[in-house]
Amino acid sequence: MLNDITLGQYYPTRSLIHKLDPRIKIVLTLLIMVMLFTAKGVFSYVFVALFVMLVIILSKVPPAFIFRGLKPLWFIVVFTAAINIFLTDGQIIFKIGFLKATYEGVNMAVMMVVRLMLLVTVTTLLTLTTSPIMLTDGIESLLKPLKKIRFPAHELAMMMTIALRFIPTLIEETDKIIKAQSARGADFTSGSLIKRVKAMVPILVPLFISAFRRADELASAMECRCYRGDVNRTRMKQLKTSKRDYTAVIVCVVCFAAVLILNKVGQIF
Repeated sequence: MLNDITLGQYYPTRSLIHKLDPRIKIVLTLLIMVMLFTAKGVFSYVFVALFVMLVIILSKVPPAFIFRGLKPLWFIVVFTAAINIFLTDGQIIFKIGFLKATYEGVNMAVMMVVRLMLLVTVTTLLTLTTSPIMLTDGIESLLKPLKKIRFPAHELAMMMTIALRFIPTLIEETDKIIKAQSARGADFTSGSLIKRVKAMVPILVPLFISAFRRADELASAMECRCYRGDVNRTRMKQLKTSKRDYTAVIVCVVCFAAVLILNKVGQIF
């Protein structure tokens, strides 16, 4: 399951989405998230889902690779669906003891599950189609106006990017530790919940040690290369917007307006 986590990974290929300005991609990702929370009803959610599928096709990233990242969320998805089904008041479908499943709860559960899956998919697409360096430059550029109030925009952008970049590395390290402990007779799957939690200690201790060691090595490497934050820093590639960036913004704004219209249509029907 650890290998199914795709957040933080970069999928290098030449596509229209990869070529977009990272600042535009970050803003449009936030816009799509707002679009998801604004959507109400079947029509709106189907429209947003089709739009996200179109973006996946344009990104040239294999859909199976993207949807693989949804597997680790199955527990959250099931838990969210169960809460909405049994704790939403409305017309009762069936009862299990004191729990009551309602039509309104099923409808809300489907909407919440679809919203959660689309949110994760959109966020994963951002990291899959944007290299860590470009992502750092994009975040820093968007936060640049805050530098007037001495906000550490560059440092924050660098920390966020390093955190995303090291997610796959830590997952790989965790997988190696689990295999090594299993080869020594450790059991992580059987026993009570408390026993399985205690069995995680041999994994967490070496993982934390490895994470701190990697952080120290990264800090030493940055110091050896005379890294001084944003002081007198130059860039080989300057961020520039083009016609395709403006086209992407217009398309997303039109889609957002379409979602608002579909919300009204859904209320009528």
